Amino acid sequence: MSQPVQPPNQPQQPFGGQPVDGNPYAGQPGQPAPAAPTGNPYGQQPPAPTGNPFAGQQPGQGSPFGGGAPFAPAPPARNNVLLGVLVALGAAVVAGILYGVIAGSIEREVGYAAVGVGFLVGFASSKIGGSNPAVIGAAAVFSIGAVYLGQLVGISMVLADLAQIPFSEVIGDHFGTVTEAWSQEADFMTYLFLALGAIAAVGGAKKAG
Repeated sequence: MSQPVQPPNQPQQPFGGQPVDGNPYAGQPGQPAPAAPTGNPYGQQPPAPTGNPFAGQQPGQGSPFGGGAPFAPAPPARNNVLLGVLVALGAAVVAGILYGVIAGSIEREVGYAAVGVGFLVGFASSKIGGSNPAVIGAAAVFSIGAVYLGQLVGISMVLADLAQIPFSEVIGDHFGTVTEAWSQEADFMTYLFLALGAIAAVGGAKKAG
């Protein structure tokens, strides 16, 4: 007896349509079957590390530990009290001499110049030594000394001009006369300029800090 003939073009079950005989790699209908393992245990794995922890990063990417550059430079220290005091002393000597030259040239004191002396001393010292109270206090004291030094230099220049003798001779041989002349000529404005120098030094130190 002959077998029944199958109709032509009979729909075939797609490869991997249903699990066949417990095949775990068979897919669902209409989906491609996953690739079978090739036997290589290292297949489809990411490349092995090359030893460089930064390999594979794009240019401009930050450090893997967070932040930008992995080694940022440390900011300069600004808390050296001793250095700040020394800077205040040096600035006071220079500013005081300049103040005296100006006062002696015009034969009068200028309040703005006294303020400038104190501000310069306070700003320079605090830039180096920070906002330490010892640095600010030293700047204020040295500013008073700077203004006083400037007043003595100015008086010496005036006396040297009147006596027609060198300025160095007045400072070296007649310094007592200079201080005596300062005591006789000192008035309210003289002491006010000294106070302005100290106040300006504190303001300069705060501005720098």
